[in-house]
Amino acid sequence: MTTGRRARSIALIGLCAAFTVVFALLGAWQVQRRAWKLDLIAKVEQRIHAEPVPAPVGWSSDDVYRRVRVSGVFDHGDETLVQAVTEKGPGFWVLTPLKTDRGFTVLVNRGFVLAERKTTASHPAGAVTVVGLLRATEPHGGFLRRNQPGQGRWYSREVQAIASAHKLTSVAPYFVDADAAPNPGGWPLGGLTVVRFPNSHLVYALTWFGLALLTSGAGLYVARDARRNPEGAS
Repeated sequence: MTTGRRARSIALIGLCAAFTVVFALLGAWQVQRRAWKLDLIAKVEQRIHAEPVPAPVGWSSDDVYRRVRVSGVFDHGDETLVQAVTEKGPGFWVLTPLKTDRGFTVLVNRGFVLAERKTTASHPAGAVTVVGLLRATEPHGGFLRRNQPGQGRWYSREVQAIASAHKLTSVAPYFVDADAAPNPGGWPLGGLTVVRFPNSHLVYALTWFGLALLTSGAGLYVARDARRNPEGAS
């Protein structure tokens, strides 16, 4: 085998080996991600079916989708309509500040209202108790559009931005999705939270491991060919 052919063979074998290692590591990483995702799904399933606990002043990632209970009085004057698309069609989430009996305010997503019925959302007065799921704030807007507080156009439930726009103080850094308890007049509709976590990590892992197998096979083929044809033309 000429020097040039040997060098090319060695380079190809080295390249195949490097890609095999990279693809195998990516496959192993996806296996780890899958285990993490399955653990997360199991924890969330446990939270959403647990007995409600008092809504916290702050929150951690372990609180997301936890069932909570909060009591207080709604401030309908600072209500915010956030664009939404649900199984009921396009419309708005109705976010209303709830001044709790514990001294802080929490934004409550009371539910969904159709665009043509947004003026018919109920406005319960007096003390109320809300049970629902604790949700993380949604920064940076949604529907590929940023929130526009100055124009009153909201595309995501961005807690701090909404609180700032309405000059609310002592606001919890999360919001609560109210459960399906009916509202007076039927609107808004609560209990439409979609709890879904994409889990394609097994497919990704098999893809990466398959690529690792292909590149290792290619490397072996090049090595075998070089061994069988030591005097091959360059």
